[in-house]
Amino acid sequence: MPINSARGGASAKGFGFTAGSKPAELDYLVVAGGGQGGAAGYGGAGGGAGGYRTSFPGGTAIITAYGVSVPVTVGAGGNGGGTAGNSRGGDGSPSIFSTITSAGGGGGGGGGGPTNPNNPGNPGGSGGGSTNANGTVGTGNTPPVSPPQGNNGGQGFGAGTNGGGGGGGAGAVGAAAPSNTSAGAGGDGLANSITGSPVFYAGGGGGQAETAGSPGPGAGGNGGGGAGAASGNSSSTPGTANTGGGGGGEGAQAPLPRGAFGGSGIVIIRGKSGTDILSASPGTNTVTTQPCGQDVASFTVPGSLTVTKSSGSVSPFSADYLVVAGGGGAGSGEQSGGGGAGGYRTSFPGGTALTITAGTAYPISVGAGGGPATSGSPSIFSTITSTGGGGGGPGCNASGQPGGSGAGGTTGGGSGGTGNSPPVSPSQGNPGGTAGPSADTGPRGGGGGGATAAGADSPPGIGGAGAGNSIDTSPTVGTPGPSPSLRYFAGGGGGGAWTCASAPGGVGGGGNGAGVSPGTATAGTTNTGGGGGGSFSPGCTARSGGSGIVIVRYPSAAAPAISLAPGTNVKTTAPNGDGIATFTVPGTFSVASKV
Repeated sequence: MPINSARGGASAKGFGFTAGSKPAELDYLVVAGGGQGGAAGYGGAGGGAGGYRTSFPGGTAIITAYGVSVPVTVGAGGNGGGTAGNSRGGDGSPSIFSTITSAGGGGGGGGGGPTNPNNPGNPGGSGGGSTNANGTVGTGNTPPVSPPQGNNGGQGFGAGTNGGGGGGGAGAVGAAAPSNTSAGAGGDGLANSITGSPVFYAGGGGGQAETAGSPGPGAGGNGGGGAGAASGNSSSTPGTANTGGGGGGEGAQAPLPRGAFGGSGIVIIRGKSGTDILSASPGTNTVTTQPCGQDVASFTVPGSLTVTKSSGSVSPFSADYLVVAGGGGAGSGEQSGGGGAGGYRTSFPGGTALTITAGTAYPISVGAGGGPATSGSPSIFSTITSTGGGGGGPGCNASGQPGGSGAGGTTGGGSGGTGNSPPVSPSQGNPGGTAGPSADTGPRGGGGGGATAAGADSPPGIGGAGAGNSIDTSPTVGTPGPSPSLRYFAGGGGGGAWTCASAPGGVGGGGNGAGVSPGTATAGTTNTGGGGGGSFSPGCTARSGGSGIVIVRYPSAAAPAISLAPGTNVKTTAPNGDGIATFTVPGTFSVASKV
């Protein structure tokens, strides 16, 4: 069970911790949801900020045992009012971590007449402002804690034509409205550097002035507070999400629901020890590591926190790669050329591996296949970029476009696009084939280039062969090929024909060109980087290239430090124990600084 402690684990012995088993110490920032602004015919008041409680820096930390899942509640912004012309705003919801509960911000007053029961602001972490001089302000720090979690709302002006008061903020009371043409501003929030740099949280919402004038609506407090509406029929600004800011006040003629919603809260947990590992679920919540080694978990939605003890820091390590770009689409003309395969770059086996650094999140781009007459998109991992396959030419007699591998030319003498463009060493692909001289003689378009061979000239217009690789021999990646121990990628698309049989695509996912039999072209295979197959006439659809793939292979010792996002991408284990990360969609390859 988590407990509060000023220092160390010795003070926790009475709570089930044995001597010598020092538990984890955690700093916290717990901000509740902000209150909704009020709606009134004579000046709605701003919502109060969500309660703000923190131990950082220098406060009393929370202590928890290792391996225990601690639930985290992130409060929603207030949104329960605003269904009628004169409505008090709804209160925000509390945020909770362990023994720390921050109360939701109070809704802003939303009455209008001198005795309307909705004139007062609601109490809360910080209180909502009142609509007019007859309404009481919402009290902050409710229920009371020490240090205080917030401040009172501001007093509204007048009893007939009014200015709404501002909602209270974590750092200041909401401002009173000085006149019916000038509403009160929301109280400012407080800055906190628990994430490594100062960020303001828990600002109050501004009020709305009933009569247009200067300076007009109340500004939202620094820390996500929403501004009040500029007129009785315009909308105010909601509190900023994950700041606990209060919503701005509105008039009774504003669109339903009236009164801007409060901003949702946030919970941030920071380990005091650089050897503690924080894990946050679900994946929407994030964990980062500070330069000095402390993990910081940020909860923007409800979830749970688990702390484990690090067994040591992660050293740099070498990782092999296979990076295949998206294949090009076939040309759009008569007897069009096949699309070029996506660029194919690999270090496996025997090439120069990449050095991977701990504490780094590597973005992964997985190139999309190109549509008809369109080149594929690049795939990228670290310093390795594979270029998308060249798209076929747009129309008759057109040349294929360059790319990782070039596209074949379209009938009428179109030349093949160049491969390995831009040039890298080893080469990432090959050129496309040249098309026959005329559509009347029945030749095909040229074949798209593949990873290991150029596309064939017409005839026969066959797609260039792709490459086999054993970096990941799972049957779910690549295609089969001549060697049963390898998986194949980056085959070129076959050219389209008029009076003869179709030209096959290259091994490794190249799409087949259309011909007399069969008469329909096929697309490049998904996640192979294969080029699309060419059509036999302009009225028949040329096919798209296949999407690319990125595969990273790393030592077994590094496996505990590796995480992938999103979950569509998977980690597997090779027969020798190496870890394999396979990216079929764009994502992130993250390496923890400690395990």
